[in-house]
Amino acid sequence: MLSVAPSLDAKQTPELDQINHQKPSDYVDNPVSNQTNHIFKSKLPDITISNNLPLHTYCFDKLPQTADRPCLIVASSGKTYTYAETYLLSRKIAAGLSKLGIQKGDVIMILLQNSAEFVLSFIAASMIGAVATTANPFYTTAEIFKQITASKTKLIITQAMYVDKLRPNEANQENGEFDFKVITIDEPPVNCLHFSVISEANEEDLPEVEIDPEDALALPFSSGTTGLPKGVILTHKSLITSVAQQVDGENPNLYLTTEDVLLCVLPLFHIFSLNSVLLCALRAGSAVLLMHKFEIGTLLGLIQEHKVTVAMVVPPLVLALAKNPQVAEFDLSSIRLVLSGAAPLGKELEETLHNRIPQAVLGQGYGMTEAGPVLSMSLGFAKHPFPTRSGSCGTVVRNAELKVLDSETGLSLGYNQPGEICIRGQQIMKGYLNDENATKTTIDEEGWLHTGDVGYIDDNDEIFIVDRVKELIKFKGFQVPPAELEGLLVSHPSIADAAVVPQKDVAAGEVPVAFVVRPNGNDLTEEAIKEFISKQVVFYKRLHKVYFIHAIPKSPSGKILRKDLRAKLEHSNQKP
Repeated sequence: MLSVAPSLDAKQTPELDQINHQKPSDYVDNPVSNQTNHIFKSKLPDITISNNLPLHTYCFDKLPQTADRPCLIVASSGKTYTYAETYLLSRKIAAGLSKLGIQKGDVIMILLQNSAEFVLSFIAASMIGAVATTANPFYTTAEIFKQITASKTKLIITQAMYVDKLRPNEANQENGEFDFKVITIDEPPVNCLHFSVISEANEEDLPEVEIDPEDALALPFSSGTTGLPKGVILTHKSLITSVAQQVDGENPNLYLTTEDVLLCVLPLFHIFSLNSVLLCALRAGSAVLLMHKFEIGTLLGLIQEHKVTVAMVVPPLVLALAKNPQVAEFDLSSIRLVLSGAAPLGKELEETLHNRIPQAVLGQGYGMTEAGPVLSMSLGFAKHPFPTRSGSCGTVVRNAELKVLDSETGLSLGYNQPGEICIRGQQIMKGYLNDENATKTTIDEEGWLHTGDVGYIDDNDEIFIVDRVKELIKFKGFQVPPAELEGLLVSHPSIADAAVVPQKDVAAGEVPVAFVVRPNGNDLTEEAIKEFISKQVVFYKRLHKVYFIHAIPKSPSGKILRKDLRAKLEHSNQKP
């Protein structure tokens, strides 16, 4: 969920005024049912998208004009890379990766926090036709190896502190052997290479590689609408289309210029930050301020020092900006846009932040990794903005179609009728890696991607998300698949059955809690269960509460009735 702000005064032009007085939706009559199928389009006209290029060529298209402009600003060191330096270093690294044997179609894993090396490695992968799979460096060994194995990773770029996670067992840890090459951006441990091996290669050695627009480039992992994490295949074409839908054209949905400085504190291994911060900034020629971790005082100082103009955030960060008393000590007047995503943003929190930075346009977007990822965005961010409603996720992006599906009739619903949000366009994923069944379940025969989110379109063509069909828990924007935690829980010898559901939380949005069935006479404690899980998963997947229950409610087919368990949580403060 990328997620809009207090109503804005639109700067109308004759062209936009004309569009405003048209309904952008198409109506397709269904002769059998006598009902109407609705397909929604953007209020902005479609544009010509040059998505037959490799991504790096598209992003650096303005290089002759931006060569001397700042591209990457590393917050921790203050070092700035110009666009020319960023492009040259990416070519060197691409040549270096090629010399190490990485070829077109090979997968490299970027296991890093936000850094220049992350950006350069991702661009370099594009230049040689390789595929970059991004992973959270705070993952456990088991979580990392699931992704390594599924993606057939051949090389990993990381930091020395994470290398031990890349040794799957004690035998390998002793002799330091890997089934893949490991490069560290700092002092390398035994059997690892230093980043300079690739960053100091001769760019003239970069091989010529023929890249098809349909070739895979990014392989983020997502749980989709349900189940375990799966590799999402995003191609050069899909990523270019998504970026163009946001920042290209005479009246871009997300208006960025070469004078803008974008805050990049959200992790680049998350598709929201990778796409809407980094790639959109590169295409527009804006500067990107890279922070490797969030700390409110440091963040505020950097916004003031570097005059950040565009802040991409998630609700927990909005909470900090809206309520932390330190905010009053800093000058945040440079901020003109605040885009919140990855999880829904409450209206009250949105308004509280608006009171602190009244000069900024606040808004939300809505996305899903499989959708490339952006489905909709506030038109308050456009060069010529439209009025928007608080709580809205904006309108569907250009060059795409959206419908609201009635799951019972299969018809596309009209205005103000809730149903499953579906999206179609060249920006959506090619499919799930080596999982044809999951792909067919998510993308139907007509090319519609089913999000699993329930929402409706109001009379102004704005999207409001009201519920989720899918079972994912969103902890501060991070995905927590209940199925993964349930699998771990039932592997415990003293747990007979288990179910995991979300519980609302002010700071995190949602936290995972478990309902556990113990065998008769077993005295397994809540703390023991929480510790058992915490040793196997990244921090945001840890259980926040365990409730013991006699039996997990299930349907006749054996499906967990999560709605019943969520209802228990919504009662008073008494234990379910």
